[in-house]
Amino acid sequence: MEYLLQPWPWYISGPLIALIMVTLLYFGRTFGMSSNLRTLCAIGGAGKKVTFFKFDWKAQRWNLAVVLGTIIGGFIAHHLLSNPTNIKLNQQTITDLTALGFKDIGKTLLPAELFSWENVFTIKGMLILIIGGFLIGFGSRYAGGCTSGHAITGLSSLQLPSLIAVISFFIGGIIMIHLIYPILF
Repeated sequence: MEYLLQPWPWYISGPLIALIMVTLLYFGRTFGMSSNLRTLCAIGGAGKKVTFFKFDWKAQRWNLAVVLGTIIGGFIAHHLLSNPTNIKLNQQTITDLTALGFKDIGKTLLPAELFSWENVFTIKGMLILIIGGFLIGFGSRYAGGCTSGHAITGLSSLQLPSLIAVISFFIGGIIMIHLIYPILF
């Protein structure tokens, strides 16, 4: 059982992802998470007001099962298969995070300075959630999909727009962490 608590090596997790992709492609499906927001809005009746949400959402029920499986899988991985160990970080990273006000660096994947309920329900926390959520939603629609859809489905099917989107995601992440994030914190 101890081996389940360790991170899975690439030669196990990579082929499992490939197997899932082959199965989805065989059944004419594509993998992605952002399309589920559109499906949930359509279920809620948004199609009565906005034509973008007016489509046969019942054909996307299988993708909602993927979301449910992701939530359940995340719960199981965190509560049953996690081995709490310190994260090995570069000393410069620790210095930079300390300067930004983070404590217990490397002790958790979700720092309390960002993910605790006390910090979420502040004006700064709410602004980050609202503005960040809007930018992610807009960006995923503008790019024609989210990071998982482009990076997993798009790249595995050799789509040039997905390669451009994934490169853009990385450039955006670098800009965020090195230019914008220090201003916010």
